[in-house]
Amino acid sequence: MVLPQIGGGELLLIIAIAVLLFGANKIPELARNMGKAVGEFKKAQQETDEELRKLEQKTKLTKIQKMAKDMGIDIEGKTDEELLDEINKMIPKKESAEP
Repeated sequence: MVLPQIGGGELLLIIAIAVLLFGANKIPELARNMGKAVGEFKKAQQETDEELRKLEQKTKLTKIQKMAKDMGIDIEGKTDEELLDEINKMIPKKESAEP
């Protein structure tokens, strides 16, 4: 969808109508309030994005956690390094063949 672009003449007409409707003294106040509203919206959007990222990380299992879980190892509260140690203990070691 292509939005029409506003040219210089259209912009002047919009500004003239705004001055007539609100008065010259109210325009700066309206612009400030609009700026604050946009800033608050962006801040809320960033906070929501951050919360979603945290939730994704919390629910997403790493490959090591998935492997440990598949092997029947309890993964709660353990780091990936601790899980790797437990996985290595469960994997049978190959005996080195003597020639």
